[in-house]
Amino acid sequence: MATMKYSRQREAIKEYLSNTKEHPTADVVYMNIKKIYPNISLGTVYRNLNLLVEQGEAFKLTGIDGSDHFDAHVIPHYHFLCNKCSNIYDLEMGTIDDINKLANKNFAGKVQGHEAYFYGLCPDCL
Repeated sequence: MATMKYSRQREAIKEYLSNTKEHPTADVVYMNIKKIYPNISLGTVYRNLNLLVEQGEAFKLTGIDGSDHFDAHVIPHYHFLCNKCSNIYDLEMGTIDDINKLANKNFAGKVQGHEAYFYGLCPDCL
């Protein structure tokens, strides 16, 4: 893994992600980073978010609601999407890695991982 040249803007993006429990889209990250770096472009935010994902310093949640969401909490964990308010929450639970064994059982290839999203109503919408 090649080391990236230091970037104050990327560090600000990483810090913003690390300090939020939300799972913001690139647009939300952009609106918040623009307060610190008024001249930053949306393209720069996208590039830096994707670099952080490539470097393993952020996680991209794809296919939840049509938008990519970003999470600096990179330890394996699961997410919950509220069907009413569309907020995304981290679920406090152990991993369900046994699902990989189940998937491999009748599959000629090799399952190496999984993504699972949980859906329903959050406590505020219940």
